[in-house]
Amino acid sequence: MKAWNYDFAFNVLTHYPELGSYRTKMGHAEYADSGMDFDTEISRLFDDPEDVFEFDFFESLGRRDKHELIKKYNDDYDSMVNGIPNAVNMTGIYITCMSGLIYLLGWDMLLMAAGMDSKRFGEFTNRYVKWISQFFNALAECKAPVVAIHDDIVWTSGAFLHPSWYRKYIFPNYKPLFDLLRQSGKKIVFISDGDYTEFIDDIAACGIHAFMLEPMTDMAYIAEKYGKTHAFVGNADTRILLSGSKEDIYGEVKRCMDIGINCPGFFMAVGNHIPANTPVENALYYNEIYEKLSKR
Repeated sequence: MKAWNYDFAFNVLTHYPELGSYRTKMGHAEYADSGMDFDTEISRLFDDPEDVFEFDFFESLGRRDKHELIKKYNDDYDSMVNGIPNAVNMTGIYITCMSGLIYLLGWDMLLMAAGMDSKRFGEFTNRYVKWISQFFNALAECKAPVVAIHDDIVWTSGAFLHPSWYRKYIFPNYKPLFDLLRQSGKKIVFISDGDYTEFIDDIAACGIHAFMLEPMTDMAYIAEKYGKTHAFVGNADTRILLSGSKEDIYGEVKRCMDIGINCPGFFMAVGNHIPANTPVENALYYNEIYEKLSKR
């Protein structure tokens, strides 16, 4: 980690296990080392959108003890600091809003319910946020100065619901959650997979301090508009490291460094990590070029 200049240690604590048995299982493709994340299990929590609209989060998922949550966040942060003492460390939440709904519903039911009645689906979303807010209240009082707020609000091609729906039900819910964190002095790192370019300004207006992004999102726009006021993390394409030539890898690193080199809060990173099947020589060459081009 020291040799590769690991400056930023992404970490979240609150994830799908908090949903208990109230979770749709969609399976998982092989990605991690030895295929340990491969999963063929598929199950569905809801069969009818009406059941979605009537779901009671507190009755089904329960309430949490605030002091226990604070201790868990503190312990998680301490573990990160002890493990990677020279990096920007954090704890955080993965299932902030849309990601929580994806785990609960699965893609088919989520899109069906949203398509059948966007207003009632929005009200369902509001109720989820009231439930997840108990975690944000605890996160605001933990010791971590930096918090990671993850929410997959889009997919590779962008928004999967109409943008107006996000602006009515997602970002207005983010604002009070993020205000809790800001009022306690936290620095907020927002993370989403996919292409959230059309929502960059909406997310910034919610009060975040940093963007973390995959290569689909327009990092040049972030650098141009927010590069002197916000940090950002990204956004080399891991597919180029996987199968590209040395010229391709050089070009991808140069693209990112040309965008971020003059921005004080830029962290170079490979979007969505470097999978285990990436050729070692490609990864080494990537870091060699990064070291050459990263001098300010």
